[in-house]
Amino acid sequence: MEFRPDFQPRTKLERRVAAAAEQQLAESKIVTPIAVFRRMGWLHKIERWEREQVDTLESIAAVGPEKLTDAREILQRWAAAKGLTPGESTYVSTNRGRKPLKFTARQEESAERAYRMHWTSPELSDKRRETLTRKQNTAPDLVVIIPQADWTCAGCQDTGPYLIMDNAGSLCLTCADMDHLLFLPAGNATLTRRAKKASGLSAVVVKFDKSRKRYQRQGILIEESALEQAEQSCLADEEVRLRRRERDRERRANEDVVLIAKMTDLIGTLFPHCPSDRAESIARHTGLRGSGRVGRSAAGRALDEEAITRAVVASIRHEDTEYDELLMSGVDRDEARATIRFKIDSVLASWRGD
Repeated sequence: MEFRPDFQPRTKLERRVAAAAEQQLAESKIVTPIAVFRRMGWLHKIERWEREQVDTLESIAAVGPEKLTDAREILQRWAAAKGLTPGESTYVSTNRGRKPLKFTARQEESAERAYRMHWTSPELSDKRRETLTRKQNTAPDLVVIIPQADWTCAGCQDTGPYLIMDNAGSLCLTCADMDHLLFLPAGNATLTRRAKKASGLSAVVVKFDKSRKRYQRQGILIEESALEQAEQSCLADEEVRLRRRERDRERRANEDVVLIAKMTDLIGTLFPHCPSDRAESIARHTGLRGSGRVGRSAAGRALDEEAITRAVVASIRHEDTEYDELLMSGVDRDEARATIRFKIDSVLASWRGD
């Protein structure tokens, strides 16, 4: 493969790798081959590799080893051209044994090391780079699974409500020396975070969601003493956290007031003949926190004129036409929109003063 120090992407693969790497660097400030390949859609069900349910990373890749090698070389050239700082990561399994994970079938050290590489921006401070590197090299959480079918422990030949993967197979918590841990359900982020920090041994509990086709976090297993310590800590500063949440609620409410006022003003500017109470009503409706409407989108909050115009059009559609009645009577959505398009254009023109 030709070496180009300036790295001007010319092939489709070079453009795909560079685009994925740029996104990863912008979002995470650290780039790894695995993260880039996941963005490219080449690595699916990577948790099987992390749990040693497959021998190598490449065995679950959507492309062959040759293409992966080409992509790694492209990534290395991209990183060199960007002047990124190289480093090497460690990858160990989420199983009880914590064995180093394998990337390739042939186990050539050069290829294995190429997969372990990571790159950070030279613009980062030493402290920030150290934090990112430490996080990258931190062993992943142990993962305990809530089984959905009958299973047998590879150690005692019994069963149980939880299993953890081990090099010998699926183990119950007793055989994994983890039956002293208590289950803390998800839901209280502060309690979970403090209990996990105080627990010398912990594990994330997951359950497979058939509808979403992925494992969903259910809670954590932690030591009883850690849970007690975390509960006491939460009780001690509960009033402080309540006051903080109230301040945050007031701040968000005030932000909404300001946002809605700005939206109302912009609607008045774009549509000077729109009644003032209607402009405020549209702004309140589209800017409602948690609604998912146009006003809560990034463009809406940035007061993008096109986004605000879409909100005005949506209001006219539902308030000034028979659109909803047409839908309720069984008319197709596209046909209903075509039917009332003239009325929308007419109202918009009158509000603009055309």
